[in-house]
Amino acid sequence: MIVVNRFRVEEATAGTFRAEVEQAHAALAARPGYVDGAVGRNVDDPTLWVLTTRWKNVGSYRRALSAYDVKVTAVPLLSRALDEPSAYEVLGDEPLNESRPRTPEAPIRD
Repeated sequence: MIVVNRFRVEEATAGTFRAEVEQAHAALAARPGYVDGAVGRNVDDPTLWVLTTRWKNVGSYRRALSAYDVKVTAVPLLSRALDEPSAYEVLGDEPLNESRPRTPEAPIRD
């Protein structure tokens, strides 16, 4: 899965924000299930920043958010993200958002 968090940051606080977002990214990257990620700044609007992360599965991401170091370092920053959906499934052979009953033959994925 991919997580995209966008932020609106005033030019005057860009340096401080960069340090904070890099610390948050490092805390997330240390968690099991993290695949990769990046911090970026929009080329047309320098007040728009992004933190993207990729995870093995949604469960890994949710567990990462509950880790103490992430709660202290990343969650306060993530709470300042723009209010928009941030979690995306990676499209492949089997969709993640498929509605199906729980059965032993088709267990709910992590």
